[in-house]
Amino acid sequence: MEMPVPFLLLDPYLIRLYRLTGAAGVDFVLGTLALAFLALALGEFTISLTFLAARHRIQRVTAEAQKYQDLSLAALKAGDKQAYTAANRLANDAFGHSFFMQVALSAAFLWPAFLALAWMSYRFAEVEFPLPHTGFSFSYIGVFILLYIPAYLVFKRIIYKLPYFRRVKGMLDAYGRGGQARALE
Repeated sequence: MEMPVPFLLLDPYLIRLYRLTGAAGVDFVLGTLALAFLALALGEFTISLTFLAARHRIQRVTAEAQKYQDLSLAALKAGDKQAYTAANRLANDAFGHSFFMQVALSAAFLWPAFLALAWMSYRFAEVEFPLPHTGFSFSYIGVFILLYIPAYLVFKRIIYKLPYFRRVKGMLDAYGRGGQARALE
């Protein structure tokens, strides 16, 4: 199976991650861990760019949802069932738009992991790690997932020490506290 051109371009750089110590098993684990960190960083960067590009729309939809929720609660307090129902329907629509925008941002986080796994399939499709005293083994996918989880936990603790991500976090924090207009300008 021939590697696609984008992977051929990345391959000389990515494979270096798998040649750090000269011990095949150790290099595979260290390389896969480094690849998981790269995927996490690229995913986080993608989310930040997507958020920055869509922040005004996100702000508008969030404000709209809040407005309709407030209107529905005011109508409920006033005892106007018809106005409550109409405003609540609009609030639900706006919250639905907001929810699916958040899902799209989440997808922006995961695509690099799938890209990493696709590259690994060309390099390590035949690699198996047998589990001692069982008839089972892990493929490159299992090893990647097992290393991706702790990499994620470590990455989340260090990401906001990087200046770019610290700035984006400040914007998100202000956005979450209701300072959308000030933080996003």
